[in-house]
Amino acid sequence: MSPGTRKAAVVGVALSSCGRVDDATPYTLHAQAARRALDDAGLDRSLVDGFASAGTGTLAPAEVAEYLGLRPTWVDSTSVGGSTWEVMAAHAADAIAAGHADAVLLVYGSTARADIRAGRRTGDLSFGARGPLQFEAPYGHTLIAKYAMAARRHMLEHGTTIEQLAEIAVQARANAALNPEAMFRDPITVDDVLSGPMIADPFTKLHCCIRSDGGAAVLLAAEEYVRDCRTAPVWILGTGEHVSHAAMSEWPDFTVSPAAVSGRLAFERAGVRPDEIDFAEIYDAFTYMTLVTLEDLGFCGKGEGGAFVEKGRLKVAGGELPVNTDGGGLSAQHPGMRGLFLLVEAVRQLRGEAGARQVRRRDGDVPHLAVASGTGGWFCSSGTVVLGRE
Repeated sequence: MSPGTRKAAVVGVALSSCGRVDDATPYTLHAQAARRALDDAGLDRSLVDGFASAGTGTLAPAEVAEYLGLRPTWVDSTSVGGSTWEVMAAHAADAIAAGHADAVLLVYGSTARADIRAGRRTGDLSFGARGPLQFEAPYGHTLIAKYAMAARRHMLEHGTTIEQLAEIAVQARANAALNPEAMFRDPITVDDVLSGPMIADPFTKLHCCIRSDGGAAVLLAAEEYVRDCRTAPVWILGTGEHVSHAAMSEWPDFTVSPAAVSGRLAFERAGVRPDEIDFAEIYDAFTYMTLVTLEDLGFCGKGEGGAFVEKGRLKVAGGELPVNTDGGGLSAQHPGMRGLFLLVEAVRQLRGEAGARQVRRRDGDVPHLAVASGTGGWFCSSGTVVLGRE
């Protein structure tokens, strides 16, 4: 095959132990997920010549690859927050197409929850006070407050209600109830969300993601390796990435996320439309992230997200567009950066391996097309990937 013509497929996915994991290190979770993903694919680790990781130490790919016994000839340490893993998947697919790598392993692990319980760290109120952040941190503008401010702007401009945002948390929990790996599975109501303790106006506790431990791994391989794998391939059809801003003062419109650009690029490159997508995995550190990303990916018009998320549309059971089918960061797991978990769930759904939460098309078949869209920082970055069975 000539350079640039090879297709890339996801051939292995896995999670490590997730939820409450008090007796593991981040490296342990990396290793668990990596071994399980390789086993899922049925490929030997000696074939892995590409490696991507972020979030551990100062030399993430080198440190984690050494721990896993890998010596890759292609590496990626892109770090753009929660969208890191969608961006890395795009880079890996490009490397495979160009012939720079044959099999690329993406892996992540974090003990964010256990570290706080053990006093090894505190909760992140901000990402620091250097560079452009020095003009915001002194005024107490925390990470959560930035998302809350953006949500308030959408409510002001488009009439979005707090009840509509709460519906997103309720439907995420309904999906989590079908997922045995989800950290929280008990049903919640809109009243439960609204009556919770205030975190950052208008967000109460259940508008915010949970904090968990956990890891994930995704193995991509060139098309000629697919026949040697245990699993059916899930193809990378199109990708897009975009960086928007760092300082809130440089964000032109609080009601438009960078997914408006990354999503458009991904759909154009895949040659598909949003209305052809069977389900979506969307980064949901806060309920507003789901709503605005749905708008910006083109599933509804700008300002229509509030009405779109009503009436159970996001549920696996009976929803028109199932979203965050595993329960998302609001209920399933959120160990620091969740972007890789979106890809794992999307692949499991496309392979028909999601058990009680399996999405079905109207003809009863498993899904054909999915989109995974990650967001980093405070809507600072976005990576979107369109995946398909064929």
